[in-house]
Amino acid sequence: MKVSDAVASRMSVRAFLDTPVDGALLRRIVAEAARAASGGNLQPWVVHVLAGDPLRDFLSRMKLRLAEAGPGETEFPIYPPSLKEPYRSRRFEIGKQMYDCMGIAYEDKSARLAWLANNYAFFGAPVGMFCYVDRDMGAAQWSDLGMYLATLALLLREAGLDCCFQEAWARYHPEVDAAVAPAPGHMLFCGVAIGHRDPDAPVNGLQSTRAPLDEFATFRGI
Repeated sequence: MKVSDAVASRMSVRAFLDTPVDGALLRRIVAEAARAASGGNLQPWVVHVLAGDPLRDFLSRMKLRLAEAGPGETEFPIYPPSLKEPYRSRRFEIGKQMYDCMGIAYEDKSARLAWLANNYAFFGAPVGMFCYVDRDMGAAQWSDLGMYLATLALLLREAGLDCCFQEAWARYHPEVDAAVAPAPGHMLFCGVAIGHRDPDAPVNGLQSTRAPLDEFATFRGI
C-alpha cells in the first residue's frame, strides 16, 4: 500500500470485528511508528496496550463504573470552551452525519448518549491502547503525540488494520490509570481502538469531508 492510499483510506472506525490482532505484528507497528518526527528527539509518547483477558477485565470494570455514576472530568480541554467558526460548524456537521448513518436523530439526546457509551468498549475492538505524556511536557511535545499517532494510523492501514482515536477516555483517567499503572507524572491523552473494521456497520460508511485547499493553504513563489 502506498502512503497516499493509507491516507485516503484511513478513517475513525467505530465498529470492529472480533477478529484477533496478531501480537507480533502490533508490536512491530507500535515500534515503527516511533520513527515519527519529534522535536529535539524527545519522543514524549508513552503507550499502554490491552488485549485478551486484561482488556476484558478492564472493560468489565468500566461497565460497572458507567452504571454507577456520570462521566468524570478531563485534565485538559478537549475543545476550546467557546469554539468559533468555522470549527464549530465542522464539529456539529460531522456529529450529525455520524448519527444520520445510524438513523439516530440529532435531537434524540438519550439515543446519542447510549451510542457514545460504545466509546468505553473500544467499539468492540480486540485491542485498546492508551497514550500518555509526561506532565512536564508543553504544547510542542503534545504535537509530537499527534505525529506519533498519525504515523501509527498509517502503519495500521498498511497492515490492513484500522483504529479510532478516543480523547473521550480522558474523562476516566483515574480508572485507566488504575488499569495500566502509568509512571508517576504521566497524564492520559487518549485511547486508541485497534482492530479490523466491520464493513457492514452503517457507522463505518461515514466519510468525513475536508476543507478545500484554498481554504487553509497559501502558496507564494510556487
